[in-house]
Amino acid sequence: MQRYVALLRGIAPSGQNMTNDRLSGVFEELGLADVGSVLASGNITFSTDTTDVPALERRIEEALSRLLGVRSCTIVRSSAELRTLVDSDPFGGARHERRSYLTATFLQNAAGVPDVPPMTPGLATRVIGYDAPARAVLAVTDNSDPSSGSRLMTWLEKAYGKDITTRSWLTVQRIVTKLEH
Repeated sequence: MQRYVALLRGIAPSGQNMTNDRLSGVFEELGLADVGSVLASGNITFSTDTTDVPALERRIEEALSRLLGVRSCTIVRSSAELRTLVDSDPFGGARHERRSYLTATFLQNAAGVPDVPPMTPGLATRVIGYDAPARAVLAVTDNSDPSSGSRLMTWLEKAYGKDITTRSWLTVQRIVTKLEH
């Protein structure tokens, strides 16, 4: 059995259909094993023998829509892909702090290595680069400007489309810990 995480775009604990129990129930209904959650933001861990990740993403998206009425881009990554990303220390020892926000934006349909377009002037973010095995754009945002996070999300959608989802580096590390235990 392979361990995976489904990174669900736009999932927040504010809606009645967004509880971890209900989200996990959808994965159990699909026959996936060892289902768990990381935080309350749409990170569902599971095990399966399935290796066709695009088909798995489509199955999960369809089930979320059918069972919960939730339309969400689903991005699946294996435990090994995320472990390799974390072990590579892409941020060079930088710490995720109040003023320095480290993020990984996962692309659903990345073929090859996408170009990282130039940043919008005035955006308080530095793109570290693209990690091809995890299909993730890595960035550091200076949070001294409260609007910098929303401007980063707008830039990412313009650059890569809406089939993406962003996680803080701390969340990525927590997901890896959950997948390995």
